[in-house]
Amino acid sequence: MRPTIDNVKFAVDEHIWGHRLYDEQLPHLTVLEFLGVLGSNLDNPLVAGPEDKVKYQPQRQIRLRGLLFNNPYVDSVRDKDISDDEKWKVWKVHFAQDSTKMGDEDMDYLRNVFTKFDDFAKAIELLRSSAFESRSNKRWSSKFVFPFGPDALFEDLRVDLDGAVPSNDRRFFARTGELLYLMLSRAKRGEELGKILVKRLFNRSLPMNRLVRALQGPVQPAPNSRFLGYLPYVRHPRFDLLCEDWLEILSRDMPIYDALDHLITSAGLNLLLYFLECAKSASCEVEPVEFICEIVSKERTKLRALSGDSYQSNQALSQKAIKVSVESIKLTGEWASALKSDYPDAECAKLMRAWFQWPSADGDDDGEGGGKSGNELVKQLAEKVEKRHDDHVGKIHSAWAKSIGLSSRRLSRRMRYAPNDRLLKTIVVTLVKDRMQFDKFLHVLKERYGLVIGDAEGARLVLDKKVDQEALSENQSNLESRLVGLGLLLKLSDSCSFVENPFGTRGEE
Repeated sequence: MRPTIDNVKFAVDEHIWGHRLYDEQLPHLTVLEFLGVLGSNLDNPLVAGPEDKVKYQPQRQIRLRGLLFNNPYVDSVRDKDISDDEKWKVWKVHFAQDSTKMGDEDMDYLRNVFTKFDDFAKAIELLRSSAFESRSNKRWSSKFVFPFGPDALFEDLRVDLDGAVPSNDRRFFARTGELLYLMLSRAKRGEELGKILVKRLFNRSLPMNRLVRALQGPVQPAPNSRFLGYLPYVRHPRFDLLCEDWLEILSRDMPIYDALDHLITSAGLNLLLYFLECAKSASCEVEPVEFICEIVSKERTKLRALSGDSYQSNQALSQKAIKVSVESIKLTGEWASALKSDYPDAECAKLMRAWFQWPSADGDDDGEGGGKSGNELVKQLAEKVEKRHDDHVGKIHSAWAKSIGLSSRRLSRRMRYAPNDRLLKTIVVTLVKDRMQFDKFLHVLKERYGLVIGDAEGARLVLDKKVDQEALSENQSNLESRLVGLGLLLKLSDSCSFVENPFGTRGEE
């Protein structure tokens, strides 16, 4: 019996990937939501079992986000040729005009924190400069400061200045971070990772967190706790690989704020692989996920078209998965029995409800389901699922691949896999403890992430006459040159190169 998933009219995507992966919640937003969940479970981080109901109570931090993202007056007031006292008075009047009256009515506590208005303005400027998407046109309550510590974490909010109670918004915090928390909790080394993350990211005494706390004042939690979303798998190989990648990154000799950027990219890559792997499984495809990558160079390469084809093939996977998932009900013994029953239409509808939560038993589906045959119900649901899928879940591959730097349209008319420097750095930091032979590095890229770059990893493509070995060898050489330029590769001879991690592995603290 499939579990019932709340707040969905029909469940197809949800049973393949969970509730829910969402295209507009890009990797950095996913990690921010994940950290919010972790912050509510500091006593037992990442130890939830598949049967456990995990709850969390996010923070809202309305004063902090108002000061950073709904406070255009601070700079103009700072530049005024008036006394410091007058600056505070003028700023207070302006800020009060747009305040939410939800804990941000009285900001006089700031005078006790900052001796001068200029110091206050510089603190705002510093934190704004580190914020995610600070220059985007998103509403101020959907912008986020860099997670310098527990006081800098807050959920996505919809805040109306007409006095309405603010509500959490599921557009940018769509529960993908909740799924990330469940994935890592179900990884074999999840508990180990949880302890390290708490130790390194939830230290309230860190200087930047103290600055955030000085601006925010007392924490402003959401009024109620909530349960996490639904993850259909008790175990999955990708959960363990993601967990191991994060443990490797956190073991490197680098500041935690630098490591966090690599954690975000790593999360995006592994979640993208999870999305495609689940799609292949639902489609009954056994071949592993592949990304045929072009390493961009000044000259047009023979691999460009093939990389574009690889991109388009993966883009179509999720659509195929939902079609197979809906149609597969007709291959079951239960469906055959329903068709042979005295009331086949009713029995088919009953089975559809058990599998997909549709059509509803009380007929609350705009009259759908009543009197329709089983085949008509399957066709109708497939159309509904496809439309909803195209709106968001179907865009995950394109949105996330671009966000992490795996795909690009640079020097091309269509998207293809062309990893950028940021992604390459994260992969080196993750896979290479100190030094790794280049050929082995290419092999691990293929085995762990499905990235096909060199001639050995692309041997199947040569056998299938899709590309010649020379093109793959040239692509491999282009990657060598890129890594040399990034200071990540030591080339001793034409046949001996080593990928080097400049951060190495940190010693015991």
